[in-house]
Amino acid sequence: MRPLRYSINVTLDGCCDHRAIPADEELHRHAVENLAQADALLFGRVTYEMMEAAWRLPARTGARPDWMPPWMEPFARTIDAAKKYVVSSTLDRVDWNAEIIRGDLGKAVQQLKLESGKGLFVGGVKLPLALAELGLIDEYEFVVQPRLAGHGPTLFAGLSKCIDLRLVGRLEFGSGAVAMRYEPRK
Repeated sequence: MRPLRYSINVTLDGCCDHRAIPADEELHRHAVENLAQADALLFGRVTYEMMEAAWRLPARTGARPDWMPPWMEPFARTIDAAKKYVVSSTLDRVDWNAEIIRGDLGKAVQQLKLESGKGLFVGGVKLPLALAELGLIDEYEFVVQPRLAGHGPTLFAGLSKCIDLRLVGRLEFGSGAVAMRYEPRK
Protein backbone atom coordinates (compact mmCIF):
# COMPACT_ATOMS: atom_id res chain seq x y z
CA MET A 1 0.00 0.00 0.00
CA ARG A 2 1.31 3.47 -0.90
CA PRO A 3 1.68 5.75 2.13
CA LEU A 4 0.03 9.17 2.06
CA ARG A 5 2.45 11.84 3.29
CA TYR A 6 1.65 15.44 4.17
CA SER A 7 4.19 18.23 4.44
CA ILE A 8 3.68 21.93 5.05
CA ASN A 9 5.63 24.97 6.14
CA VAL A 10 4.29 26.68 9.23
CA THR A 11 5.48 29.64 11.31
CA LEU A 12 6.06 29.40 15.06
CA ASP A 13 2.68 31.03 15.68
CA GLY A 14 0.90 28.52 13.44
CA CYS A 15 0.49 30.46 10.19
CA CYS A 16 0.60 28.31 7.05
CA ASP A 17 0.09 31.12 4.50
CA HIS A 18 2.77 30.46 1.88
CA ARG A 19 3.32 34.22 1.50
CA ALA A 20 4.53 34.37 5.13
CA ILE A 21 7.24 31.73 4.52
CA PRO A 22 10.56 32.93 3.05
CA ALA A 23 11.80 31.11 -0.07
CA ASP A 24 15.03 29.29 0.67
CA GLU A 25 17.31 27.11 -1.47
CA GLU A 26 17.82 24.46 1.21
CA LEU A 27 14.06 24.15 1.85
CA HIS A 28 13.40 23.81 -1.88
CA ARG A 29 15.98 21.00 -2.09
CA HIS A 30 14.24 19.27 0.81
CA ALA A 31 10.88 19.62 -0.96
CA VAL A 32 12.34 18.00 -4.10
CA GLU A 33 13.59 15.09 -1.97
CA ASN A 34 10.08 14.74 -0.48
CA LEU A 35 8.45 14.78 -3.90
CA ALA A 36 10.86 12.08 -5.08
CA GLN A 37 9.21 9.76 -2.51
CA ALA A 38 5.86 10.03 -4.28
CA ASP A 39 4.33 8.68 -7.46
CA ALA A 40 1.64 11.35 -7.43
CA LEU A 41 0.50 14.53 -5.72
CA LEU A 42 -2.95 15.06 -4.22
CA PHE A 43 -4.32 18.60 -4.16
CA GLY A 44 -7.58 20.36 -3.50
CA ARG A 45 -8.73 22.88 -6.10
CA VAL A 46 -7.26 25.95 -4.39
CA THR A 47 -3.81 24.41 -3.91
CA TYR A 48 -3.82 22.95 -7.42
CA GLU A 49 -4.62 26.32 -8.99
CA MET A 50 -2.04 28.11 -6.83
CA MET A 51 0.69 25.55 -7.64
CA GLU A 52 -0.14 25.54 -11.35
CA ALA A 53 0.03 29.35 -11.51
CA ALA A 54 3.39 29.38 -9.76
CA TRP A 55 5.18 26.28 -11.04
CA ARG A 56 3.82 25.24 -14.43
CA LEU A 57 6.67 25.70 -16.89
CA PRO A 58 5.85 27.30 -20.26
CA ALA A 59 4.85 24.48 -22.63
CA ARG A 60 6.33 26.22 -25.62
CA THR A 61 9.86 26.61 -24.27
CA GLY A 62 10.00 24.70 -20.98
CA ALA A 63 12.40 27.45 -19.92
CA ARG A 64 12.61 28.84 -16.43
CA PRO A 65 10.64 32.11 -16.10
CA ASP A 66 12.72 35.27 -15.56
CA TRP A 67 11.45 35.70 -11.97
CA MET A 68 12.68 32.23 -10.90
CA PRO A 69 16.20 31.94 -9.47
CA PRO A 70 18.19 28.96 -10.81
CA TRP A 71 18.00 27.15 -7.44
CA MET A 72 14.19 26.93 -7.75
CA GLU A 73 14.34 25.17 -11.11
CA PRO A 74 14.71 21.59 -9.76
CA PHE A 75 11.55 22.06 -7.67
CA ALA A 76 9.71 23.61 -10.62
CA ARG A 77 10.71 20.77 -12.97
CA THR A 78 9.82 18.09 -10.39
CA ILE A 79 6.38 19.46 -9.59
CA ASP A 80 5.68 20.30 -13.23
CA ALA A 81 6.34 16.67 -14.27
CA ALA A 82 4.53 15.02 -11.34
CA LYS A 83 1.25 13.13 -11.73
CA LYS A 84 -1.47 15.08 -9.92
CA TYR A 85 -4.92 14.22 -8.56
CA VAL A 86 -7.24 17.15 -7.88
CA VAL A 87 -10.14 16.81 -5.46
CA SER A 88 -12.82 19.19 -6.72
CA SER A 89 -16.55 19.39 -7.18
CA THR A 90 -16.35 22.69 -9.07
CA LEU A 91 -13.67 22.23 -11.74
CA ASP A 92 -14.91 20.96 -15.09
CA ARG A 93 -11.50 19.83 -16.27
CA VAL A 94 -7.80 19.91 -15.39
CA ASP A 95 -4.62 19.37 -17.32
CA TRP A 96 -0.99 19.81 -16.17
CA ASN A 97 -0.67 16.02 -15.88
CA ALA A 98 -3.71 15.91 -13.58
CA GLU A 99 -7.05 14.21 -13.20
CA ILE A 100 -10.08 15.13 -11.13
CA ILE A 101 -11.30 13.08 -8.16
CA ARG A 102 -15.00 13.39 -7.39
CA GLY A 103 -17.43 11.57 -5.13
CA ASP A 104 -16.54 9.82 -1.89
CA LEU A 105 -13.15 11.23 -0.83
CA GLY A 106 -12.33 8.37 1.55
CA LYS A 107 -13.01 5.66 -1.03
CA ALA A 108 -11.15 7.51 -3.79
CA VAL A 109 -8.03 8.12 -1.70
CA GLN A 110 -8.08 4.60 -0.24
CA GLN A 111 -8.15 3.27 -3.81
CA LEU A 112 -5.14 5.44 -4.74
CA LYS A 113 -3.29 4.18 -1.67
CA LEU A 114 -3.96 0.56 -2.68
CA GLU A 115 -2.13 1.02 -5.99
CA SER A 116 1.49 -0.05 -6.07
CA GLY A 117 4.21 2.57 -5.84
CA LYS A 118 6.37 4.70 -3.56
CA GLY A 119 3.68 6.89 -2.12
CA LEU A 120 1.33 9.84 -2.46
CA PHE A 121 2.02 13.37 -1.32
CA VAL A 122 -0.69 15.81 -0.22
CA GLY A 123 -0.38 19.56 0.15
CA GLY A 124 -2.63 22.40 1.20
CA VAL A 125 -4.81 23.11 4.20
CA LYS A 126 -8.46 22.07 3.69
CA LEU A 127 -7.90 18.72 1.94
CA PRO A 128 -5.40 17.51 4.59
CA LEU A 129 -7.96 18.37 7.28
CA ALA A 130 -10.52 16.14 5.56
CA LEU A 131 -7.95 13.36 5.08
CA ALA A 132 -6.85 13.58 8.73
CA GLU A 133 -10.50 13.29 9.81
CA LEU A 134 -10.71 10.09 7.75
CA GLY A 135 -7.48 8.70 9.25
CA LEU A 136 -5.84 8.47 5.81
CA ILE A 137 -2.59 10.40 6.39
CA ASP A 138 0.31 8.07 7.18
CA GLU A 139 2.97 10.70 7.82
CA TYR A 140 2.88 14.38 8.76
CA GLU A 141 5.82 16.70 8.26
CA PHE A 142 5.75 20.19 9.72
CA VAL A 143 8.57 22.45 8.58
CA VAL A 144 8.52 25.01 11.38
CA GLN A 145 9.89 28.39 10.34
CA PRO A 146 11.59 30.68 12.88
CA ARG A 147 9.10 33.45 12.22
CA LEU A 148 5.99 34.96 13.80
CA ALA A 149 3.45 35.93 11.14
CA GLY A 150 0.73 37.37 13.36
CA HIS A 151 -2.05 36.06 11.12
CA GLY A 152 -3.55 32.83 9.73
CA PRO A 153 -4.64 30.57 8.24
CA THR A 154 -3.71 27.86 10.69
CA LEU A 155 -3.58 24.09 10.32
CA PHE A 156 -6.35 21.64 11.16
CA ALA A 157 -8.81 24.29 12.39
CA GLY A 158 -12.05 22.46 13.14
CA LEU A 159 -10.54 18.99 13.59
CA SER A 160 -13.23 16.98 15.38
CA LYS A 161 -10.90 14.88 17.55
CA CYS A 162 -7.29 14.86 18.64
CA ILE A 163 -4.82 12.82 16.62
CA ASP A 164 -1.85 11.65 18.64
CA LEU A 165 1.42 11.57 16.74
CA ARG A 166 4.83 9.97 17.31
CA LEU A 167 8.02 11.81 16.25
CA VAL A 168 9.90 9.70 13.68
CA GLY A 169 12.39 12.21 12.26
CA ARG A 170 13.85 15.66 12.71
CA LEU A 171 15.98 17.79 10.39
CA GLU A 172 17.41 21.24 11.09
CA PHE A 173 18.09 23.73 8.30
CA GLY A 174 20.64 26.53 8.14
CA SER A 175 17.82 29.08 8.21
CA GLY A 176 16.77 27.86 11.67
CA ALA A 177 13.73 26.02 10.29
CA VAL A 178 13.15 22.53 11.67
CA ALA A 179 11.37 19.74 9.79
CA MET A 180 9.66 17.31 12.13
CA ARG A 181 8.12 14.11 10.78
CA TYR A 182 5.37 12.31 12.67
CA GLU A 183 3.31 9.17 12.25
CA PRO A 184 -0.11 8.69 13.83
CA ARG A 185 -0.03 6.54 16.95
CA LYS A 186 -2.01 3.36 16.37
